[in-house]
Amino acid sequence: MNLGPKKFLLYAILIIASLTFLYPFYWMILASVTPEENIGKLVFSPQGLTLSHYKDMIVKIPIWSALFNSVLVASLSTFGVLVFGSMTGYALAKMRFKGRNLLFFAIIFTMTLPFQITLIPNYILMVNFKWVDTLTALIVPALNSAFAILLFRQAFMTIPDDLIHAAKVDGCGELRIIFQVLWPNIIPSIITVAILTFMTSWNDVLWPLIVIREEGLMTMPQLVTLFAVGGRAEAQLGVKLASAVLLALPIIIAFIFLQKYFIQSMASSGIKT
Repeated sequence: MNLGPKKFLLYAILIIASLTFLYPFYWMILASVTPEENIGKLVFSPQGLTLSHYKDMIVKIPIWSALFNSVLVASLSTFGVLVFGSMTGYALAKMRFKGRNLLFFAIIFTMTLPFQITLIPNYILMVNFKWVDTLTALIVPALNSAFAILLFRQAFMTIPDDLIHAAKVDGCGELRIIFQVLWPNIIPSIITVAILTFMTSWNDVLWPLIVIREEGLMTMPQLVTLFAVGGRAEAQLGVKLASAVLLALPIIIAFIFLQKYFIQSMASSGIKT
């Protein structure tokens, strides 16, 4: 392939940028299997290999129960966002009612508000509902997402109304139209919302630190954070990096396999009013 000077320069810049982004992940994974005394010497090549950091991590913290809690919370939150987000997005895209656009822009406005503004009111609600120190406090507040509503609305607006009218003629109700007729036509958007919601829930630390105090109910990010800064890692960098690798691995694997749908959805979606 004959590349011109401009394309060659562009590819060179992209390669350098990619390596700059990927190197910290490479170093983290490599350091997590490197003996503690050799971590400071790491550059590109391994300096001895060991799994002792992972063994020490498993001994020192209940990582498997935290992994189960994270998977459960992130999965249920993602499922709820897909269901409720698509229902709300469908209503805003295909139903005609007074104040529809005002409601849509109000939802968009909530995306500009930092999470810290609603932190105290949400915590007071959790206390009143007696949900503190339960996984319900992590799942229920995450069941709806303004971003998911926006993305579903934009995806549904690209679908012709004739398809919905035909489904209604065949006797389909609104819920059946959403989940059996429209969902198969917006798979990239569904996967994009699922990835982002799962990733957001999986990586959340601040909210679990506030509402969960029992170690058996802690999620992985919460437990790893307390492990790294709370002293149980005993200043061992390798053990901290091993816990970070285990925390990041599910998201990395999911994105590798589903990235084409994610890119397709983000490239094709636009704001339509």
